[in-house]
Amino acid sequence: MVVDERVLAETIAAFAAGSGPVAVDAERASGYRYGQRAYLIQLRRAGAGTALIDPIACPDLSALGAALADTEWVVHAATQDLPCLSEVGMRPSRLFDTELAGRIAGFPRVGLGPMTESVLGLSLAKEHSAVDWSTRPLPEPWLRYAALDVEVLVELRDALEQELDAQGKLGWALEEFAAIADAPRPAPRVDPWRRTSQLHKVRRRRQLAAVRELWQTRDKIARERDVSPGRVLPDAAIVNAALAMPQNVAALQMVQGFGPRISRRQLEQWLAALDRAREIPETELPPATAPHDGPPPPRAWAEKDPVAAARLSGARAAVTELAEVKRLPAENLITPELVRRVCWEPPALLTVDAVGSALLALGARNWQVDLVAPAISAVFVKAANGTVRG
Repeated sequence: MVVDERVLAETIAAFAAGSGPVAVDAERASGYRYGQRAYLIQLRRAGAGTALIDPIACPDLSALGAALADTEWVVHAATQDLPCLSEVGMRPSRLFDTELAGRIAGFPRVGLGPMTESVLGLSLAKEHSAVDWSTRPLPEPWLRYAALDVEVLVELRDALEQELDAQGKLGWALEEFAAIADAPRPAPRVDPWRRTSQLHKVRRRRQLAAVRELWQTRDKIARERDVSPGRVLPDAAIVNAALAMPQNVAALQMVQGFGPRISRRQLEQWLAALDRAREIPETELPPATAPHDGPPPPRAWAEKDPVAAARLSGARAAVTELAEVKRLPAENLITPELVRRVCWEPPALLTVDAVGSALLALGARNWQVDLVAPAISAVFVKAANGTVRG
């Protein structure tokens, strides 16, 4: 267990002197704390053993990141852990994602537990997966559980590499891993309040403004308290209040989700948010749909552009069929967003090369283009000739 700078320095030296890939995992306090910071980081490498690092006690791990800069990281579901690892100064130059490898190899269940069981024949304890990792001190059973998550990760990686190679898919996976390692940090979400669950129930723009004001108030409170926003006020309560638009504290208390456990001071905060929504000029209300730079929702294609709708229908079917033949999820063969974009704005020429270039420009990987471009090109030609129906 690494909880001070002296032990951290010893750990860095040990892992720098180790051999082979390093297994990396991180535990967050999702559902308990604000944000997605790491509250425990687990490492294992041959010759170095296992280290459990407390990033609250040791918040700057950039020296550890530098020591492992040229080492392949083995991570399960890397896109979930890399952001919080980057926050403490750790970012891989090379990685092997065992969860993504399992998807590409065609495994039906790709969680770490099922993968470990189906590939290695070992049963992985998962009884502490949803605990509050911000707890201090961390109980010993939790630490044992955390250590197990990296215990056989390199062994799992080696077995999956052999499986992918046998299926002729290793090159695909390596290209995906490289793209994850090279990807820039994602830009902040536009209008994050639109991710409020049950938002589809809200139809009027004034009510959408109420959702936004309530969401922003909740976010501010959650950040100040360092608690999960859902623990301050559930999404359902935000939507219920926006639909009801109560005018006073008594009426707000009658809204489901604003019961007696909420103090009068808190009720007044929520009511003030609703009052702000009521005062917004009509011209400044949020639009009914989120602004976006991509194609319109597919349900509107048939009316806006019937040929594009035919392209999309045919392309989806072709991708699904190809994914079944290649034994991997369709969304890993090519993302639905890329399919929509190339179908809405196809290249001037409908050749395989032109479609492939368009997909590459949108962010598709070379292996994806090699597989998908011929099928999509054929669909586009048929749609242009009127032989595909949307």
